[in-house]
Amino acid sequence: MSGGLYSMDQKDFDQTLDLTKVKPYGDTMNDGKVQLSFTLPVPCGDEAVEAAKQMLKKMGFENPLVVFYKELTEGFTFFNCYGSTVHTVDYTAIHVPKVESTVMDMHETDEYIREHIGRKIIVIGASTGTDAHTVGIDAIMNMKGYAGHYGIERYEMFETLNMGSQVPNEEFIAKAIEMKADVLLVSQTVTQKDVHIKNLTELVEMLEAEGLRDKVILVCGGPRISHELAQELGYDAGFGSGSYADDVASYVAQELDRRLNHH
Repeated sequence: MSGGLYSMDQKDFDQTLDLTKVKPYGDTMNDGKVQLSFTLPVPCGDEAVEAAKQMLKKMGFENPLVVFYKELTEGFTFFNCYGSTVHTVDYTAIHVPKVESTVMDMHETDEYIREHIGRKIIVIGASTGTDAHTVGIDAIMNMKGYAGHYGIERYEMFETLNMGSQVPNEEFIAKAIEMKADVLLVSQTVTQKDVHIKNLTELVEMLEAEGLRDKVILVCGGPRISHELAQELGYDAGFGSGSYADDVASYVAQELDRRLNHH
């Protein structure tokens, strides 16, 4: 009984939905409705509201509405706005490079490593450079993990060392050599003035100089990291927001297997 209603809705959707011209969806298909928040460095008042509306028009919004605004501190006004965008994107032409591996849970990954690699995989992780945040590397490595996903330390077939934060690249590499690490995990949270790019690039250059780059699987992660960016910087894989230990561990196990057994 409910099936009929559902399929009718789907059919109506499909007739108006053109994936080559996707627009935001608010109340109805293709209405382009967007909610947007931003701050302008101007004093709160009618001029500020007008400035916000003009800003929205320049961004390509029709019928811009400022639904809420307030002074943040003197000379700064925060806005909540609505508008309908005139722009569309061609969803069918989008190709995002992704980490090519099957995500397995902890037990499956351990089993996979036993079967394909036959020894523990040695992983060291750190927040390198001046980055003092360990939340990212801890979420992936810590015994208790994050959001119900156990960290790599809990896996039987990984030997791990989490070096914590503010680890200089030199120290990180020295430890990798000492432990004969298979995998280097780098977490970068701080991204002001693109310091993470400089830092991540420097690590690759130093590994290359030591003749180690091809001997390790090099992985980076953080809120501003994508797989595409990681590859551009010379890493094997990148994990952004929404990644868990399962994603990283599965990838590492399969990549090491590929390198050792499928040359």
